[in-house]
Amino acid sequence: MKAERTFGFDTRMVHAGHIPDAATGARAAPIYQTSSYVFYDADQAADLFDLKRYGHLYSRISNPTVAVLEERLASLEGATGAVATASGMAAQFAAFMTLLEPGDEIVASSHLYGGSVVQLTYTLKKMGVIVRYVDPTDLQAWEQAITPRTRALYSELIGNPRGSVLDIQAVAGVAEAQRIPLIIDNTIATPYLCRPMDFGATITVYSATKFIGGHGNSLGGVVLDSGKFDYSHFPAIAAPSPSYHNLRFFDTFGHYGFLMKVRAETLRDTGACLAPMNAFLLLQGLETLSLRMEKHVANALTIARYLEAHSQVDWVAYAGLPSHPQFDLAQKYLPQGAGAVLSFGLKRQGSEDVRLRSKRFIERLQLFSHLANIGDVRSLVIHPASTTHQQLSDEELEACGVGADLIRLSIGIETEEDLLWDLEQALRALSS
Repeated sequence: MKAERTFGFDTRMVHAGHIPDAATGARAAPIYQTSSYVFYDADQAADLFDLKRYGHLYSRISNPTVAVLEERLASLEGATGAVATASGMAAQFAAFMTLLEPGDEIVASSHLYGGSVVQLTYTLKKMGVIVRYVDPTDLQAWEQAITPRTRALYSELIGNPRGSVLDIQAVAGVAEAQRIPLIIDNTIATPYLCRPMDFGATITVYSATKFIGGHGNSLGGVVLDSGKFDYSHFPAIAAPSPSYHNLRFFDTFGHYGFLMKVRAETLRDTGACLAPMNAFLLLQGLETLSLRMEKHVANALTIARYLEAHSQVDWVAYAGLPSHPQFDLAQKYLPQGAGAVLSFGLKRQGSEDVRLRSKRFIERLQLFSHLANIGDVRSLVIHPASTTHQQLSDEELEACGVGADLIRLSIGIETEEDLLWDLEQALRALSS
């Protein structure tokens, strides 16, 4: 008999969700590159399709390699379970598709990634869902925006790209009082820096493409549920499901009801499943998450301090700096570091257009890669107003805190002196 033990984060990061393959002894999780699975008999096949038995029936719904990633992330997050998806945007969409019905409303932070704003504002509108945006730092704004049709509160823990930090506990209190789930996009922090469910969040979503995978080689997303929310009053989860002969997901699966509906209905019908090969690659990245994040945040803090003191830099937004308005919240929720994404603006030089000045700076960089991603082991740079947030109106950009001068950096794990050298030579070139 094996002794019982509660294992630490690093141990679960390497081992959770997988034991050596019984048939071959393979230590790494195998890649089950298959679309479908042979049934033992006709009764088993019928039970699987009718959700009367657990097991794999088609890789659009579940896959053994993907299941390892789901179980490992659930362990690290402190969640009741997880469902992996094809991308972070797919994870976000799956959460909303599962929770909402036409006429429902969401109250969302205005400090979101541009693609998220577009999805919430325009794609969900096609399904009859209304989104009300609020300043995430204004607790009263959250309270006032809620109506009888509000079915979820939604925010990034660390806003992309402005870097605001949500007071999870306070907003979770608002959500709990109204019997509404709080959904947190925790992509930038990862479960290593913060576990939002420990502070009252109901659901977390991730773009695993970013820091979880960490190497910029695979798309992936994940939806996780705390298992603590009472969905019995939620029609979308508690009501009979016509596609399963009026099965009631919450009554049948209890704390796992929301995730079962995500998997058995939303993932099944949208087809936004994670490929086994991508799950395998994301697992390889996940196994070094804590080690990478320690280096990421150490480099980020050094660079934020350097930029804040530079004569050509007008402002820096990084919650690890005492000058940041949510510095105290970052100390509470992110004591090991405020992530590795920061933004800053250059000082104006005469009549030069600020966009042109930002462009000149970015094009001068040698070590930073100019591309639309964050969370890579390599350091990255982009000008959001003309790229990731380009689809937003001027009013939406202002609400997001994305000005024409904002430059976003995602700090990698390179030698920090080399990153400082690259930034310095690019800044010096602006003067000449």
